[in-house]
Amino acid sequence: MNRGWTERAREIDSFKVMDLLKRAAELDAAGHDVVHMEAGEPDFPTAEPILAAAQKALAAGQTRYTPAGGIPQLREAIAAFYQQRYGVSITPQQVLVTAGASGALLLAFALLAAPGSRFLLADPGYPCNRQFLRLLEARGQLVPVGPETNYQLTPELIEQHWQADTAGVLLASPSNPTGSVVPVGQLADIAATVDRLGGALIVDEIYHGLTYGFDAETVLSVAPNAVVLNSFSKYFGMTGWRLGWLVAEEAAVAEMEKMAQNLFISPATLSQYAALAAFEPQTLQIFEQRRAAFAERRDRLVSGLRELGFGIPLMPEGAFYVYADASHLTDDSYAYCWSLLEEDHVAVTPGADFGCNHPERYIRFSYTTGLDRIELALARLKQRISRG
Repeated sequence: MNRGWTERAREIDSFKVMDLLKRAAELDAAGHDVVHMEAGEPDFPTAEPILAAAQKALAAGQTRYTPAGGIPQLREAIAAFYQQRYGVSITPQQVLVTAGASGALLLAFALLAAPGSRFLLADPGYPCNRQFLRLLEARGQLVPVGPETNYQLTPELIEQHWQADTAGVLLASPSNPTGSVVPVGQLADIAATVDRLGGALIVDEIYHGLTYGFDAETVLSVAPNAVVLNSFSKYFGMTGWRLGWLVAEEAAVAEMEKMAQNLFISPATLSQYAALAAFEPQTLQIFEQRRAAFAERRDRLVSGLRELGFGIPLMPEGAFYVYADASHLTDDSYAYCWSLLEEDHVAVTPGADFGCNHPERYIRFSYTTGLDRIELALARLKQRISRG
């Protein structure tokens, strides 16, 4: 059956949250009331101005291939957004529109991660990052992080773990699964350290816009040579539209656009024209209202989980996740999450998805569902705990 399958394919792990999501959908279809807190997908619908822009583009016949780097209007709009949101000037030629942030990450790693090289990654961290590297015959070098460093890499950790074959560092700020943010001063120090060591810096900023009580600064404000990944999926709420972008030096973008031509032809045309409306003032107002709703959800979920004994030493600063220590309940969070789904119909993600740093202790809760559903999940958790 598997004759001829590569070692590369066998070594790439499944994305466990997708397995849980599949089973949760089966339970839904069977008539069970599942509280969904497993996936990183906002429950809000696509904003109406974006839908209207898509309908207009469809009526105008905008369904053909576009340039591999994206339509010029969208590259210009993204560049303008950096000036408006961050006060950072970039050219449209520094912007590459991609098939989701996943497409951006694949292109960035293809440019910077040679076969046999390593990229330093925080552990816990988004699981697919290391799978992309394995696909390219490179490796993710996982560095354990905890609350003492706000679950982020530091210049000291980078210096300590750097090896002869280390090609660079990938940061995520805000991060998945912990919601932690790297302060702009630390970003500058990290960028200087990576540059001195001769490596490349990639920063995943796909949860920008979803920070609570403050606005995150882009790494480009202190490290203009960094490669930045972003997405229309999270703050902009366009998950199924599969559209993202990256920002890099113009020469690097030209190299990655060449690869994009071969790998993807172009990003989805209709999605690009729809995304033009994402930057309009009335649309941004919708996103800010949703941001306030996420903040309220975060506060209630963290409070409720702490009352139930979950360990959450730091308040998540961004994204829409709580990475909670469940060791008072189990020494196998993977089995516990499956049991919680099957018996109590609460879908959450085990720490096993996010690395090797004591994953058996942790559960990720996603607050991408309404307050009423969060209250129901907390009530079901309380009942389960009371059962012993």
